[in-house]
Amino acid sequence: MTQAPPALEVLPRDLSAYRKGNVGIDYVHRFESGKPGPHVLINALTHGNEICGMTAATHLLDTNVRPKIGTLTVSFANVEAYESFDQALPFDSRQLVHNLNRIWSPEWLDGTEDSPELRRARVLRPVVSAADHILDIHSTSQPVIPFWVYPAYDRNAEAALAIGRPSVHLVMPDGLGSGTPLIQHGRHGQTDGKGVALVAECGQHFLRSASELATAISLDFLAHFGLIDKDPAAPAPGPQRRFELLQTHVIKSEDFAFVRPLIGFETFAKGELIATNGPDEIRAPCDECTIFMPAQRVIVGREAVYLTKPI
Repeated sequence: MTQAPPALEVLPRDLSAYRKGNVGIDYVHRFESGKPGPHVLINALTHGNEICGMTAATHLLDTNVRPKIGTLTVSFANVEAYESFDQALPFDSRQLVHNLNRIWSPEWLDGTEDSPELRRARVLRPVVSAADHILDIHSTSQPVIPFWVYPAYDRNAEAALAIGRPSVHLVMPDGLGSGTPLIQHGRHGQTDGKGVALVAECGQHFLRSASELATAISLDFLAHFGLIDKDPAAPAPGPQRRFELLQTHVIKSEDFAFVRPLIGFETFAKGELIATNGPDEIRAPCDECTIFMPAQRVIVGREAVYLTKPI
């Protein structure tokens, strides 16, 4: 699989001015209204090359967005990976060692392994744990329709449906199946938890439209929980499409290959061959099996593809 060079409409900017936060943790900024209300975390750069989150977070800080009620925290997560960005290899700054969005379990956080991502996650753990509601901003390697990702809890679905954009939802009944993401850390990964935790996949990493959508979704999320006024120009929720995650496949072999080039949202009939993974075949487990986030490069140990069905 080869990946065509992307259009680099938005590039990283120097974040050194945002390094000194106000909670004793680099790149974490907290604003308290002094009035009762929820604590909302807007998190950017869980992956270092997902620039739209940086754009949204810097917009909140640069325009002095402050909560009317409750508390707002804005964080930049994997800045070390972000700072490794190379225009010639724009996908390589996703992570340095570990995927920062798969290590939010006690096994990883309390384990003995070490990496830049594990060190950062351990520092950010109290920031994530303190938040009642979390928006984790992401983007995709291919220019596919933006979509939500969240555990299949009613509280998450209700918020995502009410906010309305994106209008596509990837719902995880049993998690990702390849690690623990930030939005499932601690109480946010519990059925009886109280807080909402959503990922917004805002479009292709380097498109201006992804940065614009990430900023709009951040403001929508804050307005939904009453921290700011709702933008009267924000579109009303339209028709929504929801998909249930059935299987997560991980690349096991250097000769992994899809049966044809895929970018996402392609559909397969039950039993139809999707990919070969070493000696294994990946086949559609149902009719209308819909592909999410097919890998664009063969890297053993990384996710190959998510298989879903319409809800």
